[in-house]
Amino acid sequence: MTIRWTYAFVDRPAEAFGRACDFWTAVTRTRLSPPRGERAEFVTLLPEDGADACVKAQGVASGGGGAHLDLCPEDVPALVESALRLGAEMVSDNPGWAVLRSPGGQLFCVVPWHGESARPPVTEGPDGSTNRLDQVCVDLAPPAYDRDVAFWPALTGWDAHPGSRPEFHIVQSPAGLPVRILLQRLDEDRPTAAHLDLSCSDIEATRAWHETLGASFVSRGARWTVMRDPAGGTYCLTGRDPVTGGLPA
Repeated sequence: MTIRWTYAFVDRPAEAFGRACDFWTAVTRTRLSPPRGERAEFVTLLPEDGADACVKAQGVASGGGGAHLDLCPEDVPALVESALRLGAEMVSDNPGWAVLRSPGGQLFCVVPWHGESARPPVTEGPDGSTNRLDQVCVDLAPPAYDRDVAFWPALTGWDAHPGSRPEFHIVQSPAGLPVRILLQRLDEDRPTAAHLDLSCSDIEATRAWHETLGASFVSRGARWTVMRDPAGGTYCLTGRDPVTGGLPA
């Protein structure tokens, strides 16, 4: 059941999907694939250098949005069976792939692996600073947090450990996989959701660049800045190293 690749999915309301795609292709230095799906609601963000894609986008119902993770294993049915055994809920069982919900309430997909192996390089901003979209952060109420802290390492087989703050737990993807999972325990009881995180060599430089592309500042944390993209979705710029994903010493 080895997971061979991962995708971060940008989920944005259909009415703002064009603005979301314009922004996320600009900040990741990618181009859009032809749309697919019954409503042309899916696109892949294709790297320009020939590396394999690791970000996709989806137009969702009005008022929706956020992010989710696609897991690409060698054996889709086996990973789906394992997820159900570990407490996940089947949301949509499709030929060859499935949509599930974690015990804590986070949607994710299990989809076929098509041989992806070449992780895209870091993205360079106009001033030479670097960043990389490399993390899906799942925001969980306290009871849901404990369930997902147990679920995700068991499902993926990845190493997991507490983060730099007591409310964080990292599920670390193996070297070469492009997207890891961060679990965040909230201080309030609200439905589970997820957002995207970018690691940045210079948070303020990346923030300034993103603002020229239509993003807006929301708030500042200990080692991160919360932003809102032109489609209304929130995401974070973090001080992690874009190459290693780790925090600076």
